[in-house]
Amino acid sequence: MSICRESSASAWRAVEVGAIGIFDSGVGGLTVARAIMEELPGRRVIYLGDTARVPYGPKSPRTIRRFSKENGDFLADHGIDALVVACNTASALAIEELHSRYPFPVLGVLEPGVREGLRAAKGGPLGVIGTVGTIKSAAYRLAAARLDSAAVVECRACPLFVPLAEEGMVDHLATELIARDYLEPLTTAGIRALVLGCTHYPLLAPIIQRVVGADVTLVDSADAVARELVARLPDAQAGSEATVPPSPNRFFVTDIATRFSEVGARFLGSELPAVELADLVE
Repeated sequence: MSICRESSASAWRAVEVGAIGIFDSGVGGLTVARAIMEELPGRRVIYLGDTARVPYGPKSPRTIRRFSKENGDFLADHGIDALVVACNTASALAIEELHSRYPFPVLGVLEPGVREGLRAAKGGPLGVIGTVGTIKSAAYRLAAARLDSAAVVECRACPLFVPLAEEGMVDHLATELIARDYLEPLTTAGIRALVLGCTHYPLLAPIIQRVVGADVTLVDSADAVARELVARLPDAQAGSEATVPPSPNRFFVTDIATRFSEVGARFLGSELPAVELADLVE
């Protein structure tokens, strides 16, 4: 059973939909949608890419929280059992407010990735790569400290990875050269595991793995979130046993659906169905 708003942002009624809502500032969150669809093929996904207001990174915390609430309310109005914040910046700055706003589970990409990264690092240094905004927020360091006060976390911003992933330059010499420049301080620090702290980065995983070496475990936050979602949903087992969702997945954007469809297929791993335009203004 899922929840749908009845008359205000804080009042939702139960509806028989059972969808999982996912939002991101743009196209990158489709890697999270893909992982969830693979983990729970019988559950419907409703995705919102806030392409009219991307990127979130340079914006103020207050603005990020407002955007996140508007995105969450839009998805709640479509009937969801859980909300996944597939944006690292929104996960860092808005997740607590979203937890208190909705009666269903709300998951960000940050803590599941850190939790799995610490396990993979086995007490050694943990590396984290992300956008400039995410790394400057220190959200990954803080999350790691909450989980393990003795954790050693080495962070590095990799801003060019996002356009490289969107342009499909996932196995290009230029991408490898940039990756070596970005990641050299982390390999020098002797990291044992590396969290891909941006939803674009899994597309570059082969090059990243080649640069950091086979001894470093890559942690994809998308996979970590999907596994945690299974643990959080009481009827997740039923969703994992089915082979197709009960009704079609839906994909919304707030601007320029054509570009989203073209780029999104690389992130989702398959062609997107018709992308719909969302109006977040009531």
